[in-house]
Amino acid sequence: MTSSSDPRLRELVLLRRVRDRIDRDYAQPLDVEALARGAHISAGHLSREFRAVYGESPYSYLMTRRIERAMTLLRRGDLSVTDVCFAVGCSSLGTFSTRFSELVGMSPSTYRRLAANDAEGIPACVAKRIMRPIRNREAATARADLP
Repeated sequence: MTSSSDPRLRELVLLRRVRDRIDRDYAQPLDVEALARGAHISAGHLSREFRAVYGESPYSYLMTRRIERAMTLLRRGDLSVTDVCFAVGCSSLGTFSTRFSELVGMSPSTYRRLAANDAEGIPACVAKRIMRPIRNREAATARADLP
């Protein structure tokens, strides 16, 4: 049996394509049903398998990508919170603000004010890594990595 005929491998490739689509099209109107249709599987199956492989639901992964991009836009300081909300693909300012606060630990407007110059002089690839939001379940691991 070749690896291309392995059903589990095919499913992992499919899930990677879904994750890549989220990474690429985060600002587009995406939902689990649309992602599942694109992968030719049911929304329930996609959600279960995505969570099993990546540790979070496709929706949670999508919102994290949107919040990461929002953090970058807010640090620039030239867009309002509302403009950033819509620029990253969120259609509800309330949902955006709630999710942002959950992941980052402060409201988008507070983050915009405090982080305006945080990435100044840091290469973008480094800033992306050190300034990404830390979810509550990741906080203990991140603290354990500190010297």
